[in-house]
Amino acid sequence: MRVISIDPALRNTGYAVLEKVASPDGRRIPQKDLYKTLTYGVVHNPPKLSQSECLVATRSQIAEVIREHQPDVCAIESIIYVQSFKTAITMGAARGAALIAAAENGLKIHEYAPKRVKQAVVGRGSATKDQIAFMMRALLGLTETPPSDAADALAIGLAHFYTEAMGNMLGTARAAI
Repeated sequence: MRVISIDPALRNTGYAVLEKVASPDGRRIPQKDLYKTLTYGVVHNPPKLSQSECLVATRSQIAEVIREHQPDVCAIESIIYVQSFKTAITMGAARGAALIAAAENGLKIHEYAPKRVKQAVVGRGSATKDQIAFMMRALLGLTETPPSDAADALAIGLAHFYTEAMGNMLGTARAAI
Protein backbone atom coordinates (compact mmCIF):
# COMPACT_ATOMS: atom_id res chain seq x y z
CA MET A 1 0.00 0.00 0.00
CA ARG A 2 1.21 3.47 -0.89
CA VAL A 3 0.03 6.68 0.82
CA ILE A 4 0.55 10.34 0.05
CA SER A 5 0.41 12.31 3.27
CA ILE A 6 -0.04 16.05 3.44
CA ASP A 7 0.50 18.73 6.09
CA PRO A 8 -1.30 21.67 4.44
CA ALA A 9 -0.40 25.35 4.79
CA LEU A 10 -0.62 28.33 2.48
CA ARG A 11 3.11 29.03 2.22
CA ASN A 12 4.73 25.68 3.16
CA THR A 13 2.74 22.51 2.51
CA GLY A 14 4.60 19.39 3.58
CA TYR A 15 4.09 16.17 1.62
CA ALA A 16 5.43 12.62 1.69
CA VAL A 17 4.82 9.37 -0.13
CA LEU A 18 5.36 6.22 1.93
CA GLU A 19 4.95 2.59 1.00
CA LYS A 20 4.32 -0.34 3.30
CA VAL A 21 6.74 -3.13 2.44
CA ALA A 22 5.84 -6.78 2.99
CA SER A 23 8.48 -9.17 4.25
CA PRO A 24 9.32 -11.61 1.43
CA ASP A 25 9.38 -14.59 3.80
CA GLY A 26 6.60 -13.48 6.13
CA ARG A 27 8.92 -12.84 9.08
CA ARG A 28 8.81 -9.67 11.13
CA ILE A 29 11.15 -7.03 9.77
CA PRO A 30 12.57 -3.95 11.57
CA GLN A 31 10.39 -0.83 11.68
CA LYS A 32 12.69 1.18 9.41
CA ASP A 33 12.47 -1.57 6.78
CA LEU A 34 8.68 -1.95 7.04
CA TYR A 35 7.91 1.47 5.59
CA LYS A 36 9.76 2.80 2.57
CA THR A 37 10.02 6.55 2.02
CA LEU A 38 9.58 7.21 -1.71
CA THR A 39 9.72 11.01 -1.53
CA TYR A 40 9.09 13.93 0.77
CA GLY A 41 9.38 17.67 0.58
CA VAL A 42 7.71 21.03 0.96
CA VAL A 43 5.71 23.07 -1.53
CA HIS A 44 7.19 26.52 -0.90
CA ASN A 45 5.03 29.44 -2.02
CA PRO A 46 6.92 32.75 -1.86
CA PRO A 47 5.37 35.78 -0.12
CA LYS A 48 5.02 37.62 -3.45
CA LEU A 49 2.31 35.14 -4.55
CA SER A 50 -1.30 36.00 -3.77
CA GLN A 51 -3.42 33.55 -1.80
CA SER A 52 -5.15 32.31 -4.96
CA GLU A 53 -1.79 31.80 -6.70
CA CYS A 54 -0.55 29.81 -3.70
CA LEU A 55 -3.62 27.58 -3.79
CA VAL A 56 -3.16 26.86 -7.51
CA ALA A 57 0.55 26.13 -7.01
CA THR A 58 -0.13 23.81 -4.09
CA ARG A 59 -2.83 21.86 -5.96
CA SER A 60 -0.62 21.61 -9.02
CA GLN A 61 2.50 20.41 -7.20
CA ILE A 62 0.62 17.90 -5.03
CA ALA A 63 -1.14 16.57 -8.16
CA GLU A 64 2.27 16.14 -9.82
CA VAL A 65 3.56 14.11 -6.85
CA ILE A 66 0.41 11.96 -7.04
CA ARG A 67 0.88 11.35 -10.77
CA GLU A 68 4.55 10.50 -10.32
CA HIS A 69 4.20 8.12 -7.36
CA GLN A 70 0.68 6.70 -7.85
CA PRO A 71 -0.42 6.41 -4.19
CA ASP A 72 -3.43 4.31 -3.23
CA VAL A 73 -4.80 6.69 -0.57
CA CYS A 74 -4.29 10.17 0.86
CA ALA A 75 -3.75 10.96 4.55
CA ILE A 76 -4.07 14.60 5.57
CA GLU A 77 -4.01 16.60 8.76
CA SER A 78 -7.53 17.39 9.90
CA ILE A 79 -8.73 20.87 10.74
CA ILE A 80 -7.19 22.19 13.91
CA TYR A 81 -8.40 24.80 16.34
CA VAL A 82 -6.83 28.20 15.77
CA GLN A 83 -7.51 31.43 17.61
CA SER A 84 -7.83 33.60 14.51
CA PHE A 85 -10.66 33.29 11.99
CA LYS A 86 -8.38 34.63 9.28
CA THR A 87 -5.79 31.91 9.98
CA ALA A 88 -8.51 29.24 10.05
CA ILE A 89 -9.89 30.36 6.68
CA THR A 90 -6.42 30.49 5.12
CA MET A 91 -5.49 27.03 6.46
CA GLY A 92 -8.83 25.65 5.30
CA ALA A 93 -8.23 27.01 1.81
CA ALA A 94 -4.75 25.43 1.64
CA ARG A 95 -6.19 22.16 2.89
CA GLY A 96 -8.89 22.40 0.22
CA ALA A 97 -6.28 22.81 -2.53
CA ALA A 98 -4.50 19.64 -1.40
CA LEU A 99 -7.80 17.75 -1.05
CA ILE A 100 -8.82 18.72 -4.59
CA ALA A 101 -5.53 17.32 -5.94
CA ALA A 102 -6.20 14.02 -4.15
CA ALA A 103 -9.88 13.88 -5.12
CA GLU A 104 -9.15 14.66 -8.78
CA ASN A 105 -6.93 11.59 -8.81
CA GLY A 106 -9.56 9.35 -7.23
CA LEU A 107 -7.81 8.88 -3.89
CA LYS A 108 -9.72 7.93 -0.77
CA ILE A 109 -8.97 10.55 1.89
CA HIS A 110 -8.21 9.82 5.56
CA GLU A 111 -7.97 12.64 8.11
CA TYR A 112 -5.82 12.63 11.24
CA ALA A 113 -5.82 15.11 14.13
CA PRO A 114 -2.41 16.65 14.86
CA LYS A 115 -2.35 15.41 18.48
CA ARG A 116 -3.14 11.85 17.36
CA VAL A 117 -0.34 11.97 14.80
CA LYS A 118 2.15 13.19 17.41
CA GLN A 119 1.00 10.56 19.87
CA ALA A 120 1.34 7.81 17.26
CA VAL A 121 4.90 8.64 16.21
CA VAL A 122 6.43 10.26 19.31
CA GLY A 123 4.24 8.94 22.12
CA ARG A 124 3.12 12.41 23.26
CA GLY A 125 0.34 14.52 21.78
CA SER A 126 2.28 17.67 22.67
CA ALA A 127 5.53 16.72 20.89
CA THR A 128 7.56 19.53 19.33
CA LYS A 129 8.40 19.84 15.65
CA ASP A 130 12.03 18.95 16.42
CA GLN A 131 10.94 15.76 18.20
CA ILE A 132 8.76 14.76 15.24
CA ALA A 133 11.58 15.40 12.75
CA PHE A 134 14.01 13.39 14.89
CA MET A 135 11.58 10.47 15.16
CA MET A 136 10.90 10.47 11.42
CA ARG A 137 14.61 10.21 10.74
CA ALA A 138 14.95 7.38 13.27
CA LEU A 139 11.78 5.42 12.44
CA LEU A 140 12.19 5.63 8.68
CA GLY A 141 15.98 5.23 8.58
CA LEU A 142 16.47 8.55 6.77
CA THR A 143 20.02 9.82 6.21
CA GLU A 144 19.06 13.39 7.05
CA THR A 145 16.54 15.08 9.31
CA PRO A 146 13.64 16.29 7.13
CA PRO A 147 12.39 19.90 7.25
CA SER A 148 9.64 20.29 9.84
CA ASP A 149 6.74 20.55 7.37
CA ALA A 150 7.92 17.45 5.50
CA ALA A 151 8.51 15.66 8.82
CA ASP A 152 4.91 16.40 9.80
CA ALA A 153 3.73 14.90 6.50
CA LEU A 154 5.89 11.80 7.07
CA ALA A 155 4.38 11.49 10.55
CA ILE A 156 0.85 11.71 9.12
CA GLY A 157 1.71 8.88 6.70
CA LEU A 158 3.06 6.68 9.50
CA ALA A 159 0.03 7.45 11.66
CA HIS A 160 -2.14 6.26 8.78
CA PHE A 161 -0.24 2.97 8.52
CA TYR A 162 -0.37 2.48 12.30
CA THR A 163 -4.12 3.16 12.31
CA GLU A 164 -4.67 0.69 9.44
CA ALA A 165 -2.57 -1.96 11.23
CA MET A 166 -4.51 -1.47 14.47
CA GLY A 167 -7.82 -1.74 12.61
CA ASN A 168 -6.64 -4.95 10.96
CA MET A 169 -5.56 -6.41 14.31
CA LEU A 170 -8.90 -5.50 15.89
CA GLY A 171 -10.75 -7.04 12.95
CA THR A 172 -8.75 -10.27 13.34
CA ALA A 173 -9.42 -10.30 17.08
CA ARG A 174 -13.18 -9.81 16.55
CA ALA A 175 -13.24 -12.62 13.99
CA ALA A 176 -11.58 -14.97 16.50
CA ILE A 177 -14.23 -14.33 19.18
